[in-house]
This record gives sequence, C-alpha cells and structure tokens, in this order.
Amino acid sequence: MIRKATSSDIESILFLTKACAKSMISKGIYQWNEHYPNAAAFEKDIARDELYVMISDHAIVGTIVISSFMDDEYQAIAWLTPNDKNLYIHRLAVHPDYQGRGFAQKLMHFAENFGRDNGYSSIRLDTFSQNPRNQTFYERRDYKRLGSIYFPKQSDHPFYCYEHLL
Repeated sequence: MIRKATSSDIESILFLTKACAKSMISKGIYQWNEHYPNAAAFEKDIARDELYVMISDHAIVGTIVISSFMDDEYQAIAWLTPNDKNLYIHRLAVHPDYQGRGFAQKLMHFAENFGRDNGYSSIRLDTFSQNPRNQTFYERRDYKRLGSIYFPKQSDHPFYCYEHLL
C-alpha cells in the first residue's frame, strides 16, 4: 500500500533512509550521508503534500517525493518538454531489507500513474553518477539521461538528470 506520509512517519522514514545510506556507503556509493536526507527535508515535503510512503508488513519500507516544484539546479538542463507541467522525483528509497522485491518499481509506477492521471507531460529526476544500479533502474523504465548537475554539499561527483515522457 502507498499512502501520503504524515509527520508521525518521519522517524520511520529517517530509519529507512539512514539504512539506505549505510548500505550505499558500504558499496562505495557516497550519495547520502549523515546530513542528507534529513528530517527538515521530509517535513518540507509533508508541508507541500508531496511525500509518500510504502507500507508492507505493517512497516514503512519505502518512500518517494512526487513534486511539481523545479529546483534551481535543474534550470541548466535542456529538458525534452517545456518547464510548465512536470513532476520531479526526489528521495526514492526502499529499505535494504526489502530491496529486490519490486517495491521501487511499484513506487515509480505509482508516480508515473499520478503524473498521467493529473495531466503532467513528464517526470524528471536526478540520480548519482556513482550509482550505476540506479542509472540502470531508470534507463530500463525509459528515462532519458539529459545532463548533469552538482550538489557540492553531497558530493564532488555529478548527479545525472533524467526525463520520462508521460
């Protein structure tokens, strides 16, 4: 089941994202750390009504942000569609104990259906250049890599921007 997140979910979401960060770091992928993602980011997502959680076995096992807000970092990308009716995916995560069961696919399917059902033209996102598993995940879903952006507080390496037409 996928539902909107509430403030009472933040502790569980942080537990989930910290487990993901630890798992990525153990594989040499320094995409997330002790500073990001954080409670303030998730509180902002909830205030915007953009944060969703996936429940399995009565626990939060996944999360996704589905936003209509375009971050300034994305301005430099030559997107496939005009910047007026697009969704942005952020902080997609599935607890490592639940990875490999199709939960990330279900979260993306949910986001894509949300976009189609609400008249959006595309979904945009970024993923870390040092995370080939994520790049393959999106490319298999027909997301097109269009350029790179940087988040210096997270990494010296770029993040690749992708877009999927709905």
